[in-house]
Amino acid sequence: MKKILALLLCLALCLGALAACAAENPAPNTDAPAAPNSSAPAENAPTVALVVAGTFGDRSFYDSSKEGCDRLAAEGVEVKTIECNNENHSQQIYNAADAAEIVVLVGWEFYDVETIAPEYPDVRFIWIDNATSAPVENVLNITYAQNEGSFLAGYIAAKLSQTGVVGAVGGEDTATINDFIVGYQAGAQYANPDVQVEVRYTNTYDDPAVGKECALALHEQGADVVFQIASKAGDGVFEAAGEEGFYAIGVDSDQKYIAPDVIVCSMCKEVGQSIYDAVQQYMAQGDACGLFGTTWVADMASGLVSVGYGQEDAVQQVSDEIKAEVADLAAQIIAGEIEVPTTR
Repeated sequence: MKKILALLLCLALCLGALAACAAENPAPNTDAPAAPNSSAPAENAPTVALVVAGTFGDRSFYDSSKEGCDRLAAEGVEVKTIECNNENHSQQIYNAADAAEIVVLVGWEFYDVETIAPEYPDVRFIWIDNATSAPVENVLNITYAQNEGSFLAGYIAAKLSQTGVVGAVGGEDTATINDFIVGYQAGAQYANPDVQVEVRYTNTYDDPAVGKECALALHEQGADVVFQIASKAGDGVFEAAGEEGFYAIGVDSDQKYIAPDVIVCSMCKEVGQSIYDAVQQYMAQGDACGLFGTTWVADMASGLVSVGYGQEDAVQQVSDEIKAEVADLAAQIIAGEIEVPTTR
């Protein structure tokens, strides 16, 4: 898969700026030259401000974005971070734009970028996990085909379930979270048409106690595999699984290391890698990269959406046979042979 991506990206570079601007969903070129490997600011490197809607420490979505920016910082890019703690999102967009040349906004809550970005024509904005209603010249939207990865997670859940009931704990009842859920449902039903999929919402991304309560409620309904899609609140899902002896599925990052005995796999979307790639390409090509003013959908074909099973030495609940089936399903999704439902 990565070889295919590399070939496509090399072809995009050869076509040059004109082709990049014409692309409908241009993907950042991962082969762009890296900044010098130094802790000192790279020569002519832009300052990057990473702004997260909540707080770091979730070990998934927000922390993944920071990992990507940490890589940039290690290569000499000056990186500033802002945690909104779920408030003042619009004001923090202004604060970041006043302090940096590239502003990375992580979370759907930054929808005001659509009206704020035009006030800062010399600043480049990268909005993670959502998109402006219409193209904005200096905004790159990056969304993810989480429905595709969640399809594979649902398939695994149904294959491992002994009760015929699997569950999902979502952070809130929104299009993005439900994009995970519809993919998860479809994958579970692909594995077992008779499977029952139950869903609960925490309506918080920060309170593990609520995540635990939701997971326990699902377990009482018979769910013996529960997919957490609730950021830090999802830690409660893992806790409930450990106490009650059922399985859990992680989200956004490979979370198996958190509770290897109960987390069977994770639906990964490489937020940090996508940020790193986009910034590196802009640093190498400037506006000729053709990224800004577009929406890039990072899908399974890009290698940025996948399923993770932890480190090789981690205990494995998913058999090699099921892993092979999952790999085959991924290939079919990439080839367009399986169309995964989406809320987008």
